[in-house]
Amino acid sequence: MTAPLHASPPECSSSPQSSPARGNAAPIGIFDSGLGGLSVLRAVRAQLPHEALLYVADSLHAPYGLRDNAFISERTLAIGEWLVSQGAKALVVACNTATAESIALARERLSIPIIGVEPGIKPAAGLSASRIAGVLATQVTLRSERFRSLIERYAADCRFICQPGHGLVEAVERCEIDTPELRALLARYIEPMLAAGADTLVLGCTHYPFLDAAIRDIAGPSLTLVDTSVAIARQLERVLEANGLGAPVGRQPPPPRLCSTDGGVHLHRLASTLLGLDVWVERVEIAARGVAADGSHAV
Repeated sequence: MTAPLHASPPECSSSPQSSPARGNAAPIGIFDSGLGGLSVLRAVRAQLPHEALLYVADSLHAPYGLRDNAFISERTLAIGEWLVSQGAKALVVACNTATAESIALARERLSIPIIGVEPGIKPAAGLSASRIAGVLATQVTLRSERFRSLIERYAADCRFICQPGHGLVEAVERCEIDTPELRALLARYIEPMLAAGADTLVLGCTHYPFLDAAIRDIAGPSLTLVDTSVAIARQLERVLEANGLGAPVGRQPPPPRLCSTDGGVHLHRLASTLLGLDVWVERVEIAARGVAADGSHAV
């Protein structure tokens, strides 16, 4: 049982007196290995302004791109189960690495609809005039069967230059999105793609949209960036509608509830700076499956 995190009831809950007669006001759970899923949270808020949102950053264990498959699956299930226990009516796995390795297992084990993310190979193939495109993603995503399948299905006539984005997730987790060191690292990854004729770049990790300004400064206007967060939000809307889970139209939801498995300082800073969300971040302890959590407290 998770201990209360505030003196007042959590903002994502509603009293019987204020509950609408129609619609489902329960929150949508959004989970990422760390802060990158905030790019998906941003798109979901814009697409579904009536929905309550509950975001979990597993920053204590980030980045997932360096973890083995068993660990990623264990964390995905543990956090998914915790979100269900908090009343989530649907789950967005806002992490390409977790989607690639564990979404099938999560759909098998969890009782709520689950939406995953995947690199935008199909839209990139449609956008590229040169038929050469770059992909920045984690090593786990690039080696996954899901990624290989996307290439085979949608991009047989394109050349994709795949680059593991070592160090990029860690930079975003530290909120270092515009430092000289970051720009040098990005240049090392992107300039060979440009030299090879790439005119499109797939941002294959939800952390990477927060680096779009730095990428554009390096690549200029000739490189089209593919970020699938808007498509994810639209798919979520379709899934909610199909399952009768949409919130009441016209409802004013509470601010998103933000949770982190580490101290939450970086999550608060990035949410405030890039999303304009100056809200409390709750520190939560989400134990491995089969082990009871010890509770949580606000930071």
